[in-house]
Formats: sequence, C-alpha cells, structure tokens
Amino acid sequence: QVQLVESGGGLVQAGDSLRLSCAASGSIFSINRMDWYRQAPGKQRELVAAITSGGSPVYGNSVKGRFTISRDNAKNTVYLQMSSLKPEDTAVYYCRVVADIPYWGQGTQVTVSS
Repeated sequence: QVQLVESGGGLVQAGDSLRLSCAASGSIFSINRMDWYRQAPGKQRELVAAITSGGSPVYGNSVKGRFTISRDNAKNTVYLQMSSLKPEDTAVYYCRVVADIPYWGQGTQVTVSS
C-alpha cells in the first residue's frame, strides 16, 4: 500500500506564489510518473503538470511559464511551485503517483483571491 501526503495549500492573493508538496511512503518499489491534477467546482479534473522518473516535465497550457514541477527521488516527493497565481487557479490540487498502479493523494485546497 502507498500513502500520499500533500501539503502547502492555502489562501493567497492574485500574483502570489505557493509551493505544494506530495510525499509518498509505503510499499514503493519503483515510481514512474508523478503528477499534479486539479479540480475546480463544477469542472472536470485536469492535468496541471507531470514529471517522469528521468525528470522530464509536461505542463498544462494554462500553467505554462507560471508553474514548475520537480521531484526528489530520494524522498519520493514531488513539488509544484506555483507563481503569478490567478483566481482561475483556485481548485483542489491532487497529486498522483504512478508506480505499479496509480495512487492519488487526498487533495489540498488552493484559493486565489482577486
């Protein structure tokens, strides 16, 4: 079993920065992708950013140039540095770790006020 613990969410103002963390623990043999998704009220969950085991990042169009995903393989932790936040970034952010199967975190709320 794998447990994911997310942290770093909160209430910020437009233009501020925030860093999310997601630490994986448990029976982890090999982590491939580590992703961040988000879901705003009334909308579908969308991919924000993903990073492979080799460190190659992929970003959703709406966050390119503002968000940076990184990972620490020794700590089984993925980070999402969010800058120039906008009200439309308000959502519950979920991390997903793909090992033998995908695992999801519990989500952390990010609220950006205008």
